[in-house]
Amino acid sequence: MMNFFMITTASLKDRIWFRDSEDFRVAMNYVAIVAFTMNVNVLAFILMSNHVHFLIECDPLQAKAFIDRFKMLYSTWLRKKYGSVEFLRRVGVDISPVKIEDESLLRAIAYVQMNSVAANICPYPNMYSWGTGGVFFNPEEIRSTCLGSSSRRSQYELLHSRVDLPPEYIVGPDGYILPQSYVPVQFVEGLFRSAKRYLYFLNNSSKASKHLEKSPAPSFEDQVLIAACRNLVYSLFRAKSIDELSDPKKAELLSQMSRRFSADLNQLSRVTGIPYEQAARLLDSY
Repeated sequence: MMNFFMITTASLKDRIWFRDSEDFRVAMNYVAIVAFTMNVNVLAFILMSNHVHFLIECDPLQAKAFIDRFKMLYSTWLRKKYGSVEFLRRVGVDISPVKIEDESLLRAIAYVQMNSVAANICPYPNMYSWGTGGVFFNPEEIRSTCLGSSSRRSQYELLHSRVDLPPEYIVGPDGYILPQSYVPVQFVEGLFRSAKRYLYFLNNSSKASKHLEKSPAPSFEDQVLIAACRNLVYSLFRAKSIDELSDPKKAELLSQMSRRFSADLNQLSRVTGIPYEQAARLLDSY
């Protein structure tokens, strides 16, 4: 009997998992490593800046171990790159079984795929790199190389791990193991039966409804605002970090970012690390 589970982490209000493209690349490779070492089928997943989703097939006891292992690996990377980072250990996780008999599995896959669209980051899921958005029913040829064609040292530098992945796994131009290497693409496409039916589920997912409620203007990704925030902190106040700013200066910074990037309060809190309630108070005072 096949057992499927949806894994969803809590959406953080004032923290983010991935600060730049390197963080995303490392995390993408860790997904491949955890899936391979635990012998878990990853049907769909997406890495958003402040939360992640995985839809996996595994033994019931493996679902929690899968996300715990991923969080542990990625936390190690965060500590190495940024210093002490403990928040991932406390991030809440929901693990729910998903049925295959009543199309729940199809709806769950569509839900995962449409996260980036619902966030207004891109108009179509296949335009989002950090997950399985472009994996299914995509005839486009992707320039790639086999992992085994690289030296062992190069593989270690790529993966940030000494785990030996299969040499036939493919590495894309952005420097991470492509999900096509380990995601059961034919199985997932067989569930939908056709590209037209796949698009139907995408367009009718709850995430698609949220996208329609938002402004048609695309949002800026958190990583763009993080870089802009650093530049503004220096150019406006000649400071090295937000922590050096007084409350009035923080208020001005938040106002500038809101005006320049049309960022809402949730995004401002995430990218600056200023707690939501404090950010709201500062904006009101400016």
